[in-house]
Amino acid sequence: MQYRDFGKTGERVSVLGFGCMRLPVRDNRLKSIDTPAAVRLLHEGIDGGINYFDTAFFYHRGRSESLVGKALEGGKRQQVLLATKSPFGGFKFGFEFEKTLETQLRRLKTDYIDMYLLHAVNLRSWQQSALKFDLLTKLEKAREQGKIRYIGFSFHDSFDAFMTVLDGYAHWDFCQIQYNYFDVDYQAGEKGLLEAAKRGLGVIVMEPLRGGKLAAVPENVHAVLPDGSPVQAALDFVWDRPETSLLLSGMSNTQQLQENLRFAHESRPNKLTQADKAKFAQAREILQSAARVNCTRCEYCLPCPKGVKIPEVFALYNRSVMDADGAKKAYGKLKGNARSCVQCGKCETKCPQQLPIRRLLAEAHTALGGKG
Repeated sequence: MQYRDFGKTGERVSVLGFGCMRLPVRDNRLKSIDTPAAVRLLHEGIDGGINYFDTAFFYHRGRSESLVGKALEGGKRQQVLLATKSPFGGFKFGFEFEKTLETQLRRLKTDYIDMYLLHAVNLRSWQQSALKFDLLTKLEKAREQGKIRYIGFSFHDSFDAFMTVLDGYAHWDFCQIQYNYFDVDYQAGEKGLLEAAKRGLGVIVMEPLRGGKLAAVPENVHAVLPDGSPVQAALDFVWDRPETSLLLSGMSNTQQLQENLRFAHESRPNKLTQADKAKFAQAREILQSAARVNCTRCEYCLPCPKGVKIPEVFALYNRSVMDADGAKKAYGKLKGNARSCVQCGKCETKCPQQLPIRRLLAEAHTALGGKG
């Protein structure tokens, strides 16, 4: 395992972090974590040198934190840096902060959380929740009480909004941004990566594979990428930046974990040649011309009150660019297609990518041959 400095905190973090949003499940149900398999997988990650584990209050419909807490019992808690997030965007009064943090400590079976983040910050939640409820003072108090060690935020909004948040508090320790070879100029993007690192923050990269999209790219994209697997190429793109402290990967089985451990071992900052970087630019152009919906399949939009499987609908809509017949056939068999959408808009309030989901569902339904 390779390790890097985590900004100015003095911590050393494994370049590969374990994201606990896509743990092994039973019957393809997010609520039904396969506990024995998930615990074994996390232990295997620790044995492989991973020392950063990331979860959140709502992951696996509220069950991820408890699973992580169970996996870290018996002395393993002291071997890792544990990260989780405050669901502050849903607070109505502000006093929920302390109650939620206590719940998270109980779930995680720990007295302290190493890395505590405001979850999925955007300009609206920053102004109407973080600042309105003086949550930065609450974070500092929690740190003084020894309940958290480092203060950070994960981010989903424009670069300008990112700078507002970054400059809005003088004591950030770290941040978490979406970055990959497709999203160089999306949200915080490369400029945000550089700005945060310049200020001495540890920088965590999420969605290095864009919800798996960059792991299974079309053949014409694979052909132009640097030699090796599409997964390793995508991860190397992120690790190439010395400003990246670590990247998070949501691993669901041993094969994915072992591959990523090998890729992490072979990673280096400034590994890519100019020719390699040109190949990534070419791959990005091909993908940008094909994608119809910028969905990362994070599933924050779920559950839909009417049972619409929003990420699956969008995945098939994007697939239709390359495989129209196959996408239409799969959509015809999909239980929970966009026909059931009643335009309530609840999904749009939760989407980190701020997609106009209702309009896109209607477009996808028509394009995929849906009726009604």
